[in-house]
Amino acid sequence: MRVVIRGLGELCITAGLVLLLFVTYGLWGTGRYTQAQQDQLSEDLTKAWQSSKVTNEKVNLGEGLATIRIPRFGKKYRYVVVEGVKQSDLRKGPGHYPGSAMPGQVGNFVVSGHRTTYSAPFNRVGELRKGDEILIDTREKQYVYRVTGRKIVEPTAVEVTAPVPMRIKAEPTEPLITLTTCHPEYSAAERLVVFGELSSAIPRAGSVKS
Repeated sequence: MRVVIRGLGELCITAGLVLLLFVTYGLWGTGRYTQAQQDQLSEDLTKAWQSSKVTNEKVNLGEGLATIRIPRFGKKYRYVVVEGVKQSDLRKGPGHYPGSAMPGQVGNFVVSGHRTTYSAPFNRVGELRKGDEILIDTREKQYVYRVTGRKIVEPTAVEVTAPVPMRIKAEPTEPLITLTTCHPEYSAAERLVVFGELSSAIPRAGSVKS
Protein backbone atom coordinates (compact mmCIF):
# COMPACT_ATOMS: atom_id res chain seq x y z
CA MET A 1 0.00 0.00 0.00
CA ARG A 2 2.83 2.38 0.83
CA VAL A 3 4.40 1.68 -2.56
CA VAL A 4 1.10 2.46 -4.28
CA ILE A 5 0.61 5.69 -2.34
CA ARG A 6 4.20 6.73 -3.02
CA GLY A 7 3.74 5.98 -6.72
CA LEU A 8 0.53 8.00 -6.89
CA GLY A 9 2.26 10.87 -5.11
CA GLU A 10 5.11 10.83 -7.58
CA LEU A 11 2.65 10.79 -10.49
CA CYS A 12 0.80 13.79 -9.05
CA ILE A 13 4.07 15.69 -8.63
CA THR A 14 5.11 14.85 -12.18
CA ALA A 15 1.71 15.89 -13.55
CA GLY A 16 1.92 19.13 -11.59
CA LEU A 17 5.36 19.92 -13.00
CA VAL A 18 4.21 19.19 -16.55
CA LEU A 19 1.19 21.48 -16.05
CA LEU A 20 3.42 24.19 -14.60
CA LEU A 21 5.78 23.96 -17.56
CA PHE A 22 2.83 24.14 -19.96
CA VAL A 23 1.39 27.24 -18.27
CA THR A 24 4.85 28.84 -18.11
CA TYR A 25 5.35 28.34 -21.82
CA GLY A 26 1.82 29.57 -22.58
CA LEU A 27 2.35 32.83 -20.70
CA TRP A 28 6.10 33.43 -20.95
CA GLY A 29 7.37 31.37 -23.87
CA THR A 30 4.77 32.57 -26.35
CA GLY A 31 5.33 36.13 -25.15
CA ARG A 32 9.04 35.85 -25.97
CA TYR A 33 8.13 34.69 -29.46
CA THR A 34 5.73 37.60 -30.03
CA GLN A 35 8.19 40.15 -28.69
CA ALA A 36 10.86 38.94 -31.12
CA GLN A 37 8.37 39.17 -33.98
CA GLN A 38 7.28 42.64 -32.88
CA ASP A 39 10.89 43.85 -32.73
CA GLN A 40 11.46 42.72 -36.31
CA LEU A 41 8.14 44.10 -37.55
CA SER A 42 8.82 47.45 -35.89
CA GLU A 43 12.27 47.63 -37.48
CA ASP A 44 10.89 46.78 -40.92
CA LEU A 45 8.02 49.27 -40.58
CA THR A 46 10.33 52.06 -39.43
CA LYS A 47 12.61 51.52 -42.42
CA ALA A 48 9.67 51.53 -44.82
CA TRP A 49 8.23 54.70 -43.31
CA GLN A 50 11.57 56.51 -43.38
CA SER A 51 12.01 55.77 -47.05
CA SER A 52 11.30 58.72 -49.34
CA LYS A 53 9.65 56.40 -51.87
CA VAL A 54 6.71 54.06 -51.49
CA THR A 55 7.76 51.01 -53.48
CA ASN A 56 4.82 48.78 -52.60
CA GLU A 57 1.57 50.07 -51.18
CA LYS A 58 0.12 46.58 -50.84
CA VAL A 59 0.73 44.95 -47.46
CA ASN A 60 1.16 41.18 -47.60
CA LEU A 61 -0.27 38.81 -45.01
CA GLY A 62 1.88 38.72 -41.90
CA GLU A 63 3.55 42.06 -42.61
CA GLY A 64 3.28 45.22 -40.53
CA LEU A 65 0.48 47.58 -41.49
CA ALA A 66 0.34 50.23 -38.76
CA THR A 67 0.93 50.64 -35.04
CA ILE A 68 -1.67 50.78 -32.29
CA ARG A 69 -1.29 52.72 -29.05
CA ILE A 70 -3.87 53.09 -26.29
CA PRO A 71 -3.08 55.86 -23.76
CA ARG A 72 -5.19 54.23 -21.01
CA PHE A 73 -2.74 51.32 -21.02
CA GLY A 74 0.32 53.51 -20.47
CA LYS A 75 3.13 55.01 -22.54
CA LYS A 76 4.81 51.66 -23.17
CA TYR A 77 1.77 50.14 -24.85
CA ARG A 78 2.58 49.91 -28.54
CA TYR A 79 2.10 47.08 -31.03
CA VAL A 80 2.63 46.71 -34.73
CA VAL A 81 -0.64 45.61 -36.35
CA VAL A 82 -0.06 42.87 -38.92
CA GLU A 83 -2.15 42.11 -41.97
CA GLY A 84 -4.18 38.93 -41.39
CA VAL A 85 -5.99 37.11 -38.59
CA LYS A 86 -4.80 33.52 -39.03
CA GLN A 87 -3.11 31.95 -36.01
CA SER A 88 0.29 32.50 -37.59
CA ASP A 89 -0.52 36.21 -37.97
CA LEU A 90 -1.98 36.74 -34.49
CA ARG A 91 1.06 35.11 -32.90
CA LYS A 92 3.04 38.10 -34.19
CA GLY A 93 0.65 40.69 -32.74
CA PRO A 94 -2.79 42.24 -33.30
CA GLY A 95 -4.13 41.43 -36.76
CA HIS A 96 -6.14 43.46 -39.26
CA TYR A 97 -9.07 41.65 -40.89
CA PRO A 98 -8.28 41.51 -44.62
CA GLY A 99 -11.05 43.18 -46.57
CA SER A 100 -12.11 45.50 -43.77
CA ALA A 101 -11.34 49.22 -44.05
CA MET A 102 -7.80 50.50 -43.76
CA PRO A 103 -6.90 53.09 -41.08
CA GLY A 104 -8.75 56.35 -41.63
CA GLN A 105 -10.92 55.01 -44.44
CA VAL A 106 -14.70 55.15 -44.43
CA GLY A 107 -15.85 51.80 -43.13
CA ASN A 108 -14.76 49.51 -40.30
CA PHE A 109 -11.06 49.05 -39.46
CA VAL A 110 -11.23 45.69 -37.65
CA VAL A 111 -8.37 44.45 -35.46
CA SER A 112 -8.23 41.20 -33.48
CA GLY A 113 -5.73 40.19 -30.81
CA HIS A 114 -4.92 37.57 -28.18
CA ARG A 115 -6.11 38.18 -24.64
CA THR A 116 -3.86 35.78 -22.73
CA THR A 117 -0.98 34.20 -24.67
CA TYR A 118 1.45 35.64 -27.25
CA SER A 119 2.06 38.84 -25.24
CA ALA A 120 -1.72 39.24 -24.78
CA PRO A 121 -1.96 42.58 -26.62
CA PHE A 122 -5.72 42.83 -25.97
CA ASN A 123 -5.66 41.58 -22.39
CA ARG A 124 -6.98 44.88 -21.02
CA VAL A 125 -9.45 45.92 -23.72
CA GLY A 126 -12.26 45.25 -21.24
CA GLU A 127 -11.01 48.29 -19.29
CA LEU A 128 -11.70 50.69 -22.15
CA ARG A 129 -14.45 53.21 -21.54
CA LYS A 130 -16.47 55.51 -23.76
CA GLY A 131 -14.30 58.38 -24.96
CA ASP A 132 -10.95 56.58 -24.51
CA GLU A 133 -8.49 57.11 -27.35
CA ILE A 134 -7.15 54.45 -29.69
CA LEU A 135 -4.22 55.80 -31.71
CA ILE A 136 -3.39 54.23 -35.07
CA ASP A 137 -0.14 55.39 -36.68
CA THR A 138 0.46 54.91 -40.40
CA ARG A 139 3.28 56.09 -42.67
CA GLU A 140 2.06 59.67 -42.88
CA LYS A 141 -0.82 60.10 -40.42
CA GLN A 142 -1.96 59.37 -36.92
CA TYR A 143 -5.64 58.48 -36.68
CA VAL A 144 -7.29 59.15 -33.34
CA TYR A 145 -10.33 56.98 -32.70
CA ARG A 146 -12.52 57.28 -29.61
CA VAL A 147 -14.33 54.38 -27.99
CA THR A 148 -18.10 54.52 -28.39
CA GLY A 149 -19.12 51.27 -26.71
CA ARG A 150 -18.52 47.55 -26.27
CA LYS A 151 -20.43 44.31 -26.57
CA ILE A 152 -20.04 40.61 -25.75
CA VAL A 153 -21.11 38.37 -28.63
CA GLU A 154 -21.00 34.77 -29.81
CA PRO A 155 -17.86 33.70 -31.74
CA THR A 156 -20.02 33.37 -34.86
CA ALA A 157 -21.26 36.98 -34.73
CA VAL A 158 -19.55 38.11 -37.93
CA GLU A 159 -21.76 41.19 -38.07
CA VAL A 160 -19.33 43.00 -35.73
CA THR A 161 -16.84 43.09 -38.61
CA ALA A 162 -19.33 44.57 -41.10
CA PRO A 163 -18.56 48.03 -42.59
CA VAL A 164 -21.19 49.29 -40.13
CA PRO A 165 -20.91 47.01 -37.08
CA MET A 166 -24.06 45.01 -36.25
CA ARG A 167 -25.74 46.29 -39.44
CA ILE A 168 -24.59 44.01 -42.25
CA LYS A 169 -26.55 45.68 -45.07
CA ALA A 170 -25.90 49.29 -44.02
CA GLU A 171 -23.70 51.54 -46.16
CA PRO A 172 -20.81 53.10 -44.16
CA THR A 173 -20.53 56.88 -44.06
CA GLU A 174 -17.70 57.38 -41.54
CA PRO A 175 -14.41 55.80 -40.46
CA LEU A 176 -14.90 53.31 -37.61
CA ILE A 177 -12.74 50.90 -35.61
CA THR A 178 -13.55 47.57 -33.97
CA LEU A 179 -11.29 45.61 -31.61
CA THR A 180 -12.12 41.95 -30.96
CA THR A 181 -10.72 39.37 -28.54
CA CYS A 182 -11.72 36.20 -26.72
CA HIS A 183 -14.00 36.33 -23.68
CA PRO A 184 -13.72 35.49 -20.87
CA GLU A 185 -9.99 35.20 -20.29
CA TYR A 186 -8.56 31.73 -21.00
CA SER A 187 -11.69 30.86 -22.98
CA ALA A 188 -12.98 31.22 -26.53
CA ALA A 189 -16.63 30.78 -25.58
CA GLU A 190 -17.50 34.38 -26.52
CA ARG A 191 -16.00 37.51 -28.04
CA LEU A 192 -15.43 40.88 -26.37
CA VAL A 193 -15.85 43.64 -28.92
CA VAL A 194 -14.95 47.33 -28.54
CA PHE A 195 -16.32 49.88 -31.00
CA GLY A 196 -14.98 53.32 -31.85
CA GLU A 197 -15.18 56.15 -34.36
CA LEU A 198 -12.59 58.46 -35.89
CA SER A 199 -12.14 61.67 -33.93
CA SER A 200 -9.25 63.29 -35.81
CA ALA A 201 -6.39 62.68 -38.22
CA ILE A 202 -3.09 64.53 -37.92
CA PRO A 203 0.35 64.22 -39.57
CA ARG A 204 2.39 61.53 -37.86
CA ALA A 205 5.43 62.91 -36.05
CA GLY A 206 8.52 62.20 -38.13
CA SER A 207 6.57 61.18 -41.21
CA VAL A 208 8.24 61.39 -44.61
CA LYS A 209 6.10 62.48 -47.50
CA SER A 210 6.62 60.78 -50.86
